Amino acid sequence: MELATYDTGTGDRTALLVHGAMSDHGTWHAVEAHLTGLGYRVIGVDMRGHGASGRGGYSVQALGDDLVDSLPVGADLAIGHSMGGLALSLAVERLAPARAVYSDPAFGFAQVTPEASAAMRRMVAEATAESVRAMNPRWSDADIAAELAGFAAFDPAFFDVVADAAAHDPMPAAAAVPSLVQLADPSFTVDAEGARRLAERGFEVRTVAGAGHCIHRDDLPGFLASLDGWI
Repeated sequence: MELATYDTGTGDRTALLVHGAMSDHGTWHAVEAHLTGLGYRVIGVDMRGHGASGRGGYSVQALGDDLVDSLPVGADLAIGHSMGGLALSLAVERLAPARAVYSDPAFGFAQVTPEASAAMRRMVAEATAESVRAMNPRWSDADIAAELAGFAAFDPAFFDVVADAAAHDPMPAAAAVPSLVQLADPSFTVDAEGARRLAERGFEVRTVAGAGHCIHRDDLPGFLASLDGWI
């Protein structure tokens, strides 16, 4: 599947941004603005089942293949958040960016029980600006709007991917390129043992103190400071 992509900036360095589940490329708006200001050309993407991209055929493997089919090889930087981080990990060898950043990546699904999945489905279906703000009091108005837009263009059948991922160990065996794993505090998707395993496998691991799962929206300055040396 060729995904919907969004190209911003005219710099001589290229950055790829892959959003998390239930979102779309618009949730990167503040990061995109920062990177273009640093002289990057930024290419965002809507994953399968999100935004303007196609629907159906949901599997973990498809998410990685979609990125390879839709994004350029050899970018200077690739950042994936949550499920987008998992997708990036499956595509990174083929996309061959100079550096990869996995922001609270979906490398563990122990906490995603059937009850949790059902709660996420209800959250998307019943979301209002007030409910999103109550859950995310640190987000900007633009972040709230982007979340609602992402929910409106999300296919709930995508949750099939969670069951597929939970049936396997999605943690990468090794860092295929220089790689940073950036964790929330606490992380929803990578526990202390997972962080230790990632460090052993060649990933640099940094935690953004006090930040929630969507680090780039919960604490943009902390998110950017954590990327020192990587962007």
